[in-house]
Amino acid sequence: MPELSIHSLGESALCCTLPAPVSLDQQQRIWQLAAALSDVDGVQELIPGMNNLTLVFDPLRTDPAALQAAAHQLWEQPPRRRAPGRRIEIPVTYDGPDLGDVATHCGLSADEVVQRHTAGEYVVYFLGFQPGFAYLGGLDESLHTPRRHEPRMSVPAGSVGIGGAQTGIYPLATPGGWQLIGRTSLPLFDPQAAPPTLLAPGDRVRFVAS
Repeated sequence: MPELSIHSLGESALCCTLPAPVSLDQQQRIWQLAAALSDVDGVQELIPGMNNLTLVFDPLRTDPAALQAAAHQLWEQPPRRRAPGRRIEIPVTYDGPDLGDVATHCGLSADEVVQRHTAGEYVVYFLGFQPGFAYLGGLDESLHTPRRHEPRMSVPAGSVGIGGAQTGIYPLATPGGWQLIGRTSLPLFDPQAAPPTLLAPGDRVRFVAS
């Protein structure tokens, strides 16, 4: 079992961190820890990240040392079997401006990049960067491509990209440095919806060429 380290983030937050590498097993343990800590008195918010969990608490209701002890104790519990997340298909038009660059970097044709990108099943590790942006694990190693040397000032909402060993979708227009290989019209974030984000940690994603 990987060792959990905990350090303070100011006076009202703790960060629980696991050593590299990132894996689905470790992310599942993070989700399990978050679920268990949600019942601890004084805990206000739990934010899963990549191999880490940020715990925001009310310092007037609980002691950080007691929370650290509780987190370590809960971490020692054996992993529980987790029900599979929802399976969500995302239609993608593969006409991104970096598709050719990704193909060249990977030594593949553009069609082969699309074929391999749509062949995989991805798991949402966590949400971050902007509302609804899901970091997806499971990208074929043959498609791993470094981020752009010069990020774009504006990436359109719905852009599907590759950044290193991960793939993801920009829910909103924003600056960004991932390699853009396609786009989807499916909304990833709607502040009026409940919940406002389409994807959640543990969901399984398939990309479908449209």
